[in-house]
Amino acid sequence: MRTMSETMAQFAAFGARQGSLYTPGSSPSQLESLADFGSNPGRLRAHGYCPAGLPKNAPLVVVLHGCKQNAGDYDHRSGWSELADRAGFALLYPEQSPGNNPNLCFNWFRPGDTRRDSGEALSIRQMIDAMIAAHGLDRDRVFVTGLSAGGAMANVMLATYPEVFAGGAIIAGLAYGCASSVPEAFDCMRGQAPASDEELWARLRQASRHAGSWPRVAIWQGMADHTVAPSNAEDIAAQWRTAHRLDDAPSQEEISGGRVRRIWSNRAGEAVIELNTVAAMGHGTPLASDLGAPGPYMLDVGISSTREIAVFWGIADDAAGAGSVHNVPSKSVAPQPAPRSGPAAKRPLAAPPPRKSVATAKADPASPSSPAAVSRIKGVIEQALRAAGLMK
Repeated sequence: MRTMSETMAQFAAFGARQGSLYTPGSSPSQLESLADFGSNPGRLRAHGYCPAGLPKNAPLVVVLHGCKQNAGDYDHRSGWSELADRAGFALLYPEQSPGNNPNLCFNWFRPGDTRRDSGEALSIRQMIDAMIAAHGLDRDRVFVTGLSAGGAMANVMLATYPEVFAGGAIIAGLAYGCASSVPEAFDCMRGQAPASDEELWARLRQASRHAGSWPRVAIWQGMADHTVAPSNAEDIAAQWRTAHRLDDAPSQEEISGGRVRRIWSNRAGEAVIELNTVAAMGHGTPLASDLGAPGPYMLDVGISSTREIAVFWGIADDAAGAGSVHNVPSKSVAPQPAPRSGPAAKRPLAAPPPRKSVATAKADPASPSSPAAVSRIKGVIEQALRAAGLMK
């Protein structure tokens, strides 16, 4: 069991990594406050944005900021409202309050805030209903995304209300149910909470009684992230692959510059999960120079995750997508889904090593930080750097 001194040391280290961010509210914002959206058991604030002349039945994108961020700053730096003007969709920004969390993190690990019809999760659900009713938006095209704690909370929303969302995007986030306390949250963030695919699915399955189709999910992760270990992205992908009944092996893989993109398609050939890893990128949202504004944890790496997420969801096109993998020549393998009972298809890129079983995980609790795991992460980074011509 973790001691109090160890937990406090983790808090201090986490605060040091977060650093001093911009003053909340310092960025220009077009967002309008949304009041009277329900009982609000999570005591969250709400802000919305609808472009001028937005038609009825437009899509809605829910955006969740990271720790020490607020709605207006995240919107300005991510470029979501700028893209909403171009593509024609509405935005909803739930916002954390200092009374709930002094670092302004959504409480993605606290059971009372991560259960269906409870706490912060229910507050966000109520905001969605209010936005749809007020602006006549399309209930079949609601999407959610977020960074870090916001990414983890986006996964909470996808898990607890899968019938509400057509898709989601998780940036530097965590698998649903990996933590239920602060010490467990730190273990999860550091990649020290190993779980089998069966355990990950069981947690997702317990979140709701959903019996329909599942949302499509995009996952983004920096391979040099020292706040949220890259192994968490693999856990998120495994959690949603099981929900969609997909093979471990991706249908397609692409390398473009320092970015590796793995895609899983369903039987109809539709991409329902994609995992994007960016070599040498730390903790933050990937940006390109033509959309949004770089800043703390908003990283100009020549890839606009904002645009690419909207393209993946089908609510924007990438005709002007500078830096998009869709418009940059890349090495790829055409979709070749293997039967679930047969061997995985051969691919030119090295597949991740087999995920550990429960028994193996228990026998090696520190495995995510073991020399083998570190070597694997280093290998992925080196592979992407070689493809970009930055390493021989």
